[in-house]
This record gives sequence, structure tokens and C-alpha cells, in this order.
Amino acid sequence: MVLYTSPFPNSFLSVLHSFSWGLIFPCYWLADRLVGSFVPTTYEKRQRADDPCYFHALCIIITTPIYLALLVASLPFALIGFLLWSPLQSARRPYIYSRLKDKNHANGATLLTEWKAAGSGKSFCFGSANVCLLPDSLARFNNIFNTQARAKEIGRRIRNGASRPQIKIYIDSPTNTSISAASFSSLVSPQAGDNRTVNAGIKRTTSMEYKGDNCGSNNGEESREDKGGSGEPHEGEENTCIVRINGEENGHMSDTETDTINGQARASGPAEPSLEGDAEISKTPNHKQKEGDSGSLDSCSASRESLVKVRVGDGTVDQSTVNNKLLYKASIMKKTSVRKKKHTDETFDHEISAFFPANLDFLCLQEVFDKRAAEKLKEQLHHYFEYIVYDVGVYSCHGCFQPAATCAATYFSSIMLLNGFFLFPSRYPVMDAAYHCYPNGRGMDSLASKGALFLKVQVGSTPQDQRIVGYISCTHLQAIAGDTTVRCEQLDMLQDWLSEFRKSTSSSSTANPEELVAFDVLCGDLNFDNCSSEDKLEQQHSLFTHYKDPCRVGPGEDKPWAIGTLLDPEGLYDEEVCTPDNLQKVLESEEGRKGYLVYPTSKNHSSSQKGRKASLKGNGRRIDYMLYTEEGVYLEWKVEVEEFSFITQLAGLTDHLPVAMRLMVSTGEDDP
Repeated sequence: MVLYTSPFPNSFLSVLHSFSWGLIFPCYWLADRLVGSFVPTTYEKRQRADDPCYFHALCIIITTPIYLALLVASLPFALIGFLLWSPLQSARRPYIYSRLKDKNHANGATLLTEWKAAGSGKSFCFGSANVCLLPDSLARFNNIFNTQARAKEIGRRIRNGASRPQIKIYIDSPTNTSISAASFSSLVSPQAGDNRTVNAGIKRTTSMEYKGDNCGSNNGEESREDKGGSGEPHEGEENTCIVRINGEENGHMSDTETDTINGQARASGPAEPSLEGDAEISKTPNHKQKEGDSGSLDSCSASRESLVKVRVGDGTVDQSTVNNKLLYKASIMKKTSVRKKKHTDETFDHEISAFFPANLDFLCLQEVFDKRAAEKLKEQLHHYFEYIVYDVGVYSCHGCFQPAATCAATYFSSIMLLNGFFLFPSRYPVMDAAYHCYPNGRGMDSLASKGALFLKVQVGSTPQDQRIVGYISCTHLQAIAGDTTVRCEQLDMLQDWLSEFRKSTSSSSTANPEELVAFDVLCGDLNFDNCSSEDKLEQQHSLFTHYKDPCRVGPGEDKPWAIGTLLDPEGLYDEEVCTPDNLQKVLESEEGRKGYLVYPTSKNHSSSQKGRKASLKGNGRRIDYMLYTEEGVYLEWKVEVEEFSFITQLAGLTDHLPVAMRLMVSTGEDDP
């Protein structure tokens, strides 16, 4: 299969498409601004609370006639442009594949060499997020605004979260195996090409606050971004820091261990802040960050949620195992009830994290509708991900096998540009890709050409030159409540398309396996939860007999630690939840979840549960899924979940919680 690197097969069609869109865009932009001026968000309402009540009304009175006059004047040009633009969509390709051209930051080829078939295996990290990048006027109906600024900020937060150093904690005590102690070390990454030892202060890591239009100013971060981001490490370099915790049952470091580490730190660089001073900072709940603090967008901070936990039961850690890296000290603090320890029947770690996982390999973003926002997002993510598939979807009636009335609606959606739906960044090269549009969309969802994106990636090779590959699928189902039958039909189609894609892209046979499949992951916004009585048909769908949901016990029952991923739009800009750290703290509390998550629908409770004290089923509506299967994976390998995360790093930027899952692909052999 050929990967499409441009939207049209030749430059003539591309130029004609750009010309036609240039005629449409003024009308589209004016209509978007006009509608948006009448749909304020709660953030804007609060900002205007101190202004005279007539000031905003005066602005509306002045600008509305101007917008209307310009809109009417642009309509003839938009009509001509649409007549040119619409037929071109039959020749448009369903996606664009972009590869980073900067060789200094390209590391896909290096990652392919990391797989060692003779070793014990390799882990891969997957993420999924609904970012709600609609045209600004439509996003406001979800209480979100400024799509262009949000797109850039979302990209920055993701890449800064994923590219920060990863901490490995070695526990020297065989009795302390729950690892209830977490590291709050704030790490400073080395400059590119700098071989000096990195020093680490001991302070609580705070996450990246959004200081854009939603929650304040972002000028300082913007200026630092324009300087080239020299402080970011190269993605291909080793980016792991080691923390050793000496074995006391209460989780505190011994004085000898602390003195040893302090001595190593002083020998390698400037003196670090004292443990007492940093502990005092970590105890301050309302500690505000200063410029250059660990929470800045351009820092690579280690969070307590992305720790790779390694247990050592024989006492000391051999210095050869840490590759001469500095042993970082850690402040020890107890986890809250949600993250105190894993359940006795659970085989993997689970957490509510203020950061995207370190070393994130694959990410599926849904609702990337706006084309300009998609370009900004892609530009930011290319700082970390070498390969990106974007501008995914079909336009006009191309590929539309529906009744004439539905096709007319789809033509209207083309004017609104609700089609560039998925954006898939990857650190590994994409081998094949395919997109299918669900033909049974109803109502407003028929205007978005919702569908599924299927990808095949190469993650390594064996000594026998066999390719090691993985399959990833992204989807977004019908959103309208009560459309259970539509969603079940879409799940049926999804399974058929999955099977078809695997067969059409496989080059292996039982007798001659040219490829070894390491994983098969399905993620996306399925728009139903596992606890709502209205979603029983979807909960019992056969998809869940083939794919495993790490958060699910069975139909109608989630695991106790699983929480909802749909936020109550009315509370997005409340001070308690408008930053990643604050949202994390709120979601770790049962009462906090009742106030800021949407709960499963029922006859007795409304969709907005803000302020309710009643007992509600589950921990919120979990509609964003990460599923995996062992079917079709190489028989001699085993796929297990290492950790599962609910992520708050996009607080104030979208009404969904991103989710992430780390899979370990074990070959069943010992390390060489």
C-alpha cells in the first residue's frame, strides 16, 4: 500500500483546490466569527462581570452589521469557490502522511534497532485524546473557545509531557514492594550535546499551567518557544534518571543514603536546595510557580505519575546498572486513596496523572476538525513525533453511499469543514494506513463523516530480518444519546474493517512468517460508557470478546479505580480544575469527581452532576477507550498491560480526559 504524502495526485489539482478554498475562506471565517460573538463561554462571562453591562452589548451592536455586510459581500465568491472545490473532493486522498525532515531530530530508524528479539521484550506506550478542535463558533457550544491558540497549546503540553525524563525507582527493601512512595524530583534536562551531569532539586513537580487565552497570558512562553526550544533533549538520546530508595518500611530514606546522594550531587555541580526547604514547598498547596520553575511549558519535569517501577530485592544496586548516572534523591510523600497502592487482584499500575507518559510512542487525537488548527498542532507535535498522519476524512459526497437527503447534509458539512477528523503522531514509521467512513451517521453527526483510521507500524526487526510490526486503530462513534442501534452497527462495521485491513496488509504466512505482530490496539471516543443503563447493547457487543478493556470487569461494571473521561463543560474554568495539578487533585476525590465529571445517564439524575451529593453509579462516564487484543499476535510472545493512566494535562483545553496505556510485549526469553 502506498502512503499518501499530499492530498492530491498532482500539483495542478492542489493549486486549484487552494484557489477554490481561498474564495470560500472569507465567508467561512466571517460566519464563524459572527456566530461565535453570540455564544460566550463561562470564562468570558466571568471576565466581563466587572465591565459595564452595556459595553459588550455595544460591541455586538457595532460589529454585527459589519460582519453581516462583509458576509453578504463574500457569498458570491464563496459560491464560485464551492462549485470548484466540491468536485475536487472525489480526487482527494483520505489522509496525509508527514515525516519530519529535520535529520537532527529524526530517530525512527534508531528506535527500530532497539528491539532485540533475543531479549525479554519491549514496552510501548499508547495515548488517546478528544481535543475538540472544531471551528470556534461550534466549540463554544462545548464551552471551549479560541481553537487556534488551544491547538498550539495542546501540542506543546503533549510534547513536553512525553519528552521529559523518565525516572526508574529501585527499591532496596524486599519488604516494601507496593511502592507507595513516589518521587517528586524536579529534573533539569541536559542541553543538546552537553555531557555534564544533570543536577536535580527536590521540589514537588507541578504541571504545565495553561496561560493562554483560557487562563491568563502566555507571552513569556511564546517568546521562549520562538527561540528554538534548545532546552529540549534529543528524542533519540537516553532520557532516564535513576532514583534509589533505601529500604525502610515507612518509605523514608536513611541518613546515610541521603548524605551519600548529597555528596554525589555536590561533587557534580552547584549545591542543591536543602531537603527541608523543598519539603516545605511541597507541603504548600497553593505554591505559585515562578518563571523558569518546573512547571514551565519548556521544562522537562519528571512527574510522580510516570515512574517506571523496578524492584530489587538483594539490597544494593550495582553501579554498573545505572550507567554512571547520578542517583537522584526523592522526597517521599504518601499517595492519595486513588493511588495508595494497586489492588491485590490487579497486575498493573493505574493512576491519575498530571502528565502524558514519558516516552509516549503513539497518540490518537480525535475531533481535529479545523484545518488551520491541525497544522499548528502538527507543527508542535513534530518536535517529538517523527511521523504524523493527519487531515483524515472524506469530503463532500465522495465515498458517501447514503440517501440523497443525507448527502445534501454532507455537502453542507463540507462548507463547515467538519471532516479533518483524526491526527495520529508516531515515533515509529507507518507502513500502511486506511480510512473508512461510517455511512449510517444521523443528525448532526452526519455532518462530520465519522469513521475509523487503521494503521500498521514497524517497531523493529529480528536478527533473521523479519519485520516486527504492530496494528493501531482509531475511531469515533455516533455521539447522539439514544442512538444505540447506530453505534452497534458502527461497531459491527469496525470489526469487519479491522479484519479486512489485517488481511490486506499482512505479508506473512504460517509457513513463511516475514512479519511478527507485536500488538493490536484499538482506541478512540466510543461515546458510550460501561455503567449506563442506556448503553447495555454496546456494553455487550462482541467487540469486547476480542479486545480487552483494562478498566472493565464486565458489562455494566468498571474496576473501582477507573474514572470517567467526560468533563462537565460548565466547570471547565473553575479555579479548582483549570490547571492540570488542580484537576488531578479533584479527580482523586470521590466528591470532586461528582462535581466535575459527567456521570452515567439515568432517569433519576441529570447529565450535569455539579454540586450533587447523591450516590451515583460508577466514577463518571468513561467514553474514551484503550483496548488491546492478543489475537493475531505472534504465538510465542505475550502482551500485558504495564500501566494505565487518566491524564489531566489538557485541563482547560478540552472537555475530555486523555487516557494512556503502556503495553509490555514479552518474548519469553531471558536477557542476553
